[in-house]
This record gives sequence, C-alpha cells and structure tokens, in this order.
Amino acid sequence: MKSYQPTKVLVTGASGFTGQYVVRELKSAGYQVIELGSKTVSRENYYQVDLLDYEQLSKIITDIKPDYVIHLAAIAFVGHGDVRAFYDVNLVGTRYLLQALSAPGQNVKSVLLASSANVYGNSSAGSLSEQAPPDPVNDYAVSKLAMEFMARTYRKKLPIIITRPFNYTGIGQEPYFVIPKIVSHFRERKAELELGNTEVWRDFGDVRAVAKAYRQLLEVPAAIGKTINVSTGKATSLGDIIRICEAITGHTLTVKVNPAFIRENEVKTLTGNAQLLHSLIPDWQPTDIKHTLAWMLAGDAASSQE
Repeated sequence: MKSYQPTKVLVTGASGFTGQYVVRELKSAGYQVIELGSKTVSRENYYQVDLLDYEQLSKIITDIKPDYVIHLAAIAFVGHGDVRAFYDVNLVGTRYLLQALSAPGQNVKSVLLASSANVYGNSSAGSLSEQAPPDPVNDYAVSKLAMEFMARTYRKKLPIIITRPFNYTGIGQEPYFVIPKIVSHFRERKAELELGNTEVWRDFGDVRAVAKAYRQLLEVPAAIGKTINVSTGKATSLGDIIRICEAITGHTLTVKVNPAFIRENEVKTLTGNAQLLHSLIPDWQPTDIKHTLAWMLAGDAASSQE
C-alpha cells in the first residue's frame, strides 16, 4: 500500500509579515508547508535562500518538488532606499523561481504570485476592477507590473494565478506603515500623531483574511490564468481609523498634518472591486476593520490564530 504523503505547498517570503500568516493558514488546513526565506531561521522545512542565486534555488526546488507555490518574497516598502532591489527581487527573483518551477520533473498544480494593487496607481478613483488600466507611480509598483508581464511568458508552462492585494494590515506589520503607526500611538497613549491627509479613503483589509484567500485560491482550478483583486470592497478613511481607535481605547490624541506626508494629486477614494474573487471563492469574507484594529490594539500575537 502506498503511504499517504501530505500535499506540499512552497511559500517564499515565509519569514515576512504576510508569509507567517500564510504558513499558519496552510498548516491549519492540513498542508505540509516548505518555507523559503531570506532570514536565518532554525525550524523544520525552512530554507534560507537568495532568490537571485539560481543554482541554489533550482536545487531546492528540485529536491522539494512542490505541489503548490505561494510566492510572497518581495521588497514591499515603497520608500525602500535601494531602487535596484525592487527589480532584482521582485522581477528577476520571480523570473528565476518560475524558471526553476518549469524545469523537467516538476509538476506543480498552481503557482500564486502576489502582485499589488499599487499597479493601478493614483489616477483612477472609485472601485477598481481588474480591467482598470495600470498606472504605476513608483518603482515598487513598476517592478510588480513588470513581474506580471514577465509571468505571462510562463503561462503555457505553469498554472499561474496573479493576485493584486489592496492595503492590508495586522499584528507584526512594520511600524512605518500607516495603520501600525496609528495603532502604536494609541497603544502607547501618546499625545500627538503626525500624519498626512486623514480624509483619504482606502480599502483596508486584514492579513489573516488575505492569507485565507490565498490558500483558497490555490484550491480553485478556475483561478488559474487569472489576475484577481484581493480586497474588502469597502472604503475607510484614516480619520475613521483614528476614531475607531479612540472608541476602543478611550484615548484621544491630537493629529498634526505634515504637508510633507501629503501626496500631490492624491485620489480621495480608492477601493478594490472584489467580484471576481467572490465568484471564485464564494465563502470568503473580509474582516471588518473594527475587528482588525481591536486585535492590533490588544497586541496579542496568539489571537492571530483566530
């Protein structure tokens, strides 16, 4: 009798903010998770790898022979100082990964590539569907759009899914992102908070819901070949975020507007149309921003498993 082998999912960027939640989501669903990351981590089925080292990457892929792949590894902070790193990691690193996955002997069932809603830019307002014309305005967004086009050259060789997540947050996100910055000021009960325009409305999701969407999309053959928004479909202003935090904590602070933080010609309202996502995974639901903020303000990492 052939012994049972659990389905193997390879997750790149596994030691990053999103990666940790994706790994947890996959394990809770019964998958065997193989993790690739850039950090030095000592745990089972974790490989430290440089995506730009094709020989090392190819050897690991050859040894693993994953059934599915979720590719999260990227330089994701728009203000990252090294412009070249955006293209090296986000474009060339992804190219090497796809090359290794399409080598003879591999039989991957689907490859989910995490792009970004940043590819839409700031010129279009309202609810954006996947048909909205891309208009990237920074190197991060350009590198992600270039990655999408490069991936198209592999669509005859690999079953590729491209996701465009809108803003999302949660415990563990770096404090230079706006919502962790706001939350930390309330948790520390600071008197003042310096922001840009607080009356811009954006689509703010929860990292746990995003991780669940990624896992579910792997399991839907109809998602292959598609580019899919991952969004809540609801707009919330930064002013609303502040007011929700005030209501939860009972703490009030003074918001000072720093003109340097205000983007020129910034679109007031920008959300993602999630109709395609819901058609593919009808039981997926976004998390209400109030629940996300309550979780972050509590600061209980263990509750991230909920």
